[in-house]
Amino acid sequence: MRVCSLLPSATEIVADLGAIDALVGVSEECRWPAGVIGKPVVSAARIDFGELSSVEIDRAVRESLRDGESLYAVDAELLDELRPDVIITQDLCAVCAVSGGELAGACPTGARIVSLDPKTIGEISESVRTLAAVLDRSDAGEEIVARMWRTIAAASEAVRGLPRRRVFFAEWVDPPFCAGHWLPEMIERAGGADVLGNAGEPSRTTTWEAVAAARPELVVVGPCGFGIDEAAAAGATLDLDCPVVAVDADSYYSRPAPRVADGVAQLAHLFHPEHAPDPGLEAIVPLAREQARHEVVEQP
Repeated sequence: MRVCSLLPSATEIVADLGAIDALVGVSEECRWPAGVIGKPVVSAARIDFGELSSVEIDRAVRESLRDGESLYAVDAELLDELRPDVIITQDLCAVCAVSGGELAGACPTGARIVSLDPKTIGEISESVRTLAAVLDRSDAGEEIVARMWRTIAAASEAVRGLPRRRVFFAEWVDPPFCAGHWLPEMIERAGGADVLGNAGEPSRTTTWEAVAAARPELVVVGPCGFGIDEAAAAGATLDLDCPVVAVDADSYYSRPAPRVADGVAQLAHLFHPEHAPDPGLEAIVPLAREQARHEVVEQP
């Protein structure tokens, strides 16, 4: 079977299922695991976000969506040359990847389009099962799902009965976006209480004044698509009356893939370090705004 994945989370799942060799094409954002790097790129962002600030990225995205323009370009000629049997994409978020509708004019004749649109952790596990069935690897899919839930259950058990930490998770910084979809559930399972986000619902804009009024005990900065250093840089200028921690959103939070289970384990440790074990994922505390460097959290 020949598979094109235009969705980084789906690429991760396909690789987890042991079918990385079936991937004949990926998106520009598909960077994990390392084995997918170098595969033909069939979709890429139309906007070069590399040199833009958070507020400039937000403005560019809003303008594109307002004008009805897709944020992504599909190389229809390459896609046709690759002759995929299956193309994996999504319709959950216009900002995250090519949608199924946008593929209508570029999809090779006979290719099956599989759209993954999870909004909860449970639906992420169902995405694993969906792709496992497509790839005829259902047993591997069940093993991945079971491993996910074991990791989440262990984290939840470690913090059971403890006072819930009041948390704001910033999916974007300028302007701030509260947590959406599966993230508030991750926070709850890790022993926290999301002060503004609603489980299963999209992330939405807010203000830092509203965040302060909600009295969080901890702010977690994990801008969608950002790695650890980018998140730390985005959060370094925040002036809040509570600790601020940057995390690797791109790996463990913003992608609806099995590694969100590791994100739950990290949150449990960040919320209740004396009770939940450290899963070994990096977390960074941005320093005061007048300081240009940052330091890695020293875990107990």
